[in-house]
Amino acid sequence: MTTTTAAAAPPAIRLHGLDSLRATALGLGIVLHSLAPFVPDLPWLFLDSRTTPLAGVTSFWIHLFRMVLFMLLAGYFGRMVVHRRGPRSYLRDRALRIALPVVAFWPVAVMPLGVLAVVGAQARGQEVPEMTPPETSGVDEVLLLASPGQLWFLVVLVQCVLVALAVRAVGRAVLGAERSGRLSRRAGELLVAPAGLLLAVVPYAVALLLQGTALGGLHTPPTILPTPASIAYLGAFAVGWCLHAAPGSLDRLATAWPAQLGAAVVLAVVANLVEVSDAPLVLRALAVAAAGWAWTFGLVGLFMRFLHRENPVVRYLADSSYWSYLLHLPVVVAVGLAMADLAWPIPVKLAVTWAVTAAVLLLSYDLLVRSTWVGRWLNGRRHPRVLLARRRTAEPASP
Repeated sequence: MTTTTAAAAPPAIRLHGLDSLRATALGLGIVLHSLAPFVPDLPWLFLDSRTTPLAGVTSFWIHLFRMVLFMLLAGYFGRMVVHRRGPRSYLRDRALRIALPVVAFWPVAVMPLGVLAVVGAQARGQEVPEMTPPETSGVDEVLLLASPGQLWFLVVLVQCVLVALAVRAVGRAVLGAERSGRLSRRAGELLVAPAGLLLAVVPYAVALLLQGTALGGLHTPPTILPTPASIAYLGAFAVGWCLHAAPGSLDRLATAWPAQLGAAVVLAVVANLVEVSDAPLVLRALAVAAAGWAWTFGLVGLFMRFLHRENPVVRYLADSSYWSYLLHLPVVVAVGLAMADLAWPIPVKLAVTWAVTAAVLLLSYDLLVRSTWVGRWLNGRRHPRVLLARRRTAEPASP
C-alpha cells in the first residue's frame, strides 16, 4: 500500500513503517532507562559506580524527540481509527488499552521500583536517592504517592485523546464535518511543506518557555496532572492527526528524510550547546524544539521509506513492544543494581542489561501474552505463539 492512500485504507492493511517506528520509540525508552545510572549526578533510582558524560548526551538526544514522536504516531493512528470506526469506538478502545493498563500494571511495574531503590541503597551502604521534585508541595505530595512513574505517557495520551475528541466535536458542530475536515487536511499539507517544521515547533517551544527552562528538554510529569510539557505532547498528537487528514503527507516525509535527519543532527548539536549556555530562554527553547521535530519528521520519513513492507521479525518486535515497555523498568533496575559496583566497562554492563531484559520480556510476552486474553487486551487481537510453533515444527511426525 502506498502512504498516499493511508486515510482511506481498509482496516486489514497496516502501515508497517509506522508500526516499527512506534516500537522503536518504546524501545528507546528502555535504552534511556538503562543509560540513567551512568549519567553523572542524575536523580535516579540508583547510580552506577561508573559514570560518563556521554550517557547524558545520548540521553538528551533521545529525549529530544522520543515522546514527541510517540504522540505524533498516536495522533495519526487515532484519526485513522476514528475515521474507520467512529469516535465512540475509538474512545472505548483507548479506555481499555491505554487507561486501564495504567491502573492494572501500576502494582507490578511502578510500585516495586521504590522497594528496589531502598534495598539496593542499603545493600551498597548508600543513602536512598531522593526522587521527589524539590518544588513539590501540597496536593502534589498526595498525588506522588500514586505517581504513574514510567507509565506517565499513557496518562498524557488519554488526556490528548479526550482533548482531540472534544475539539473534533466542537469543530464539526460549529463548522460542519466537511469544512472541519478541510481545515485538518490543510494543516497537514502545511506541516509537510518545506517550512512546516516551524509550525510543529511552536507548542514544543511554548511548553519549554512555560516550564521556565530548556535544560534537559521536556520534564516528565510527576503526577497525573497536566504540566507545561503536556502542551508539547498535545501539539504532537495534533500534528499526527492532521498528517493523517492530508493524503500524501507520509510520502512527502519519506522523500525529505535525508534533509530532515541531516538538519536533526546539526540542530541537536546546537541544542546540546545552548541548553547550558547563557542564551535567552526563547533561543534555547527554539533550538531544542527544532531539533526534536527535525528528528521526528526525519525518522517518520526514514521508516516509511525503508520499512514499509512487512518483516516477520520486525512485526513480532512491534507486537511485543507495548508489553515490553510496560514491564521493563523493574527488570532493568534489578539487573543494573546487580552490576552497579562491578568494575566492568559501561558498554559491557549495558550489553548485559539489554540481553537479560530482552530475554525476560520477550519470553514472558510469547508465553504469557501473545496468544492469551492479555494479548487481545493490549494489542487488539491474539497471535500464535512463536516459541510453541517452533517446538511443534521440530517434533518428529507421527508414523
